[in-house]
Amino acid sequence: MGFECFKVEIEDNIAHVVLNRPDKRNAMNQAFWREFPQIIADIDNHARARVIVISSTGPHFSAGLDLSMFSSNTEPSDRPATQQRAVASYHHILHMQKTFNCLEECRIPVIAAIQGGAIGGGVDLSTACDIRYATEDAFFTIQEINIALTADVGTFPRLVKLLPEGVVRELAYTGRAMPAAEAQQVGLVNRVFSDHDALMQGVMQVAAEIASKAPVAIYGTKRMINYARDHSTSDALDYISIWNTSMMNNDEILEAITAKNERRAGQFADLPAKRS
Repeated sequence: MGFECFKVEIEDNIAHVVLNRPDKRNAMNQAFWREFPQIIADIDNHARARVIVISSTGPHFSAGLDLSMFSSNTEPSDRPATQQRAVASYHHILHMQKTFNCLEECRIPVIAAIQGGAIGGGVDLSTACDIRYATEDAFFTIQEINIALTADVGTFPRLVKLLPEGVVRELAYTGRAMPAAEAQQVGLVNRVFSDHDALMQGVMQVAAEIASKAPVAIYGTKRMINYARDHSTSDALDYISIWNTSMMNNDEILEAITAKNERRAGQFADLPAKRS
């Protein structure tokens, strides 16, 4: 299947999703918001891979929302029409939010490989991923404030759980660019690489390591981390107890131990396809 904004390759249980509008700095046009959740859902629903890597082409990871999506209609109108546009805008924002929510909701880990700028929506995309790596020239910018907008696709709910609140407020109020070295220092990215080739080599090594683990255990681990982030300690402890009571598989545990002792790759059951 061909896509306007992406290239998708799946090999060795790793799905590589590449933003592929380098001439537009991977700005997020209408096709992006339609194609991206379809791609992620297809990989997850049909268990096509055990890990997803998201990277991009060109000088920037993503320049964020394609400004052509903004309506140029500034003519005054009557109140009913204004209210209808407000409701339509509200649901459009919810649609864009769901586009990135799919990364947290999918059953497998998602890794972002960031070069150049993660700008505006690029911040939202990268922070919805499980893990972030970057090149030395990468930077993060909450661009919305620079064009008189309040970021609304996921910036604040996610960043305040990843960074100290004061850092988030500074970035959000000033719109300044946070370079990769600073992003690593505050924990936004795990590691910084010298260039794009080194970045992709390092990211694919991490992806391969994740893909070698038992998929159901990885699914449970991702689910528990997300749940613990959003709930109290006591609730999270109770939830993991219920989860492992129903999901823990002694055969998989034995296979993992045996494979380690025999110094071979484990043979694990894949996630089942989701029912449509």
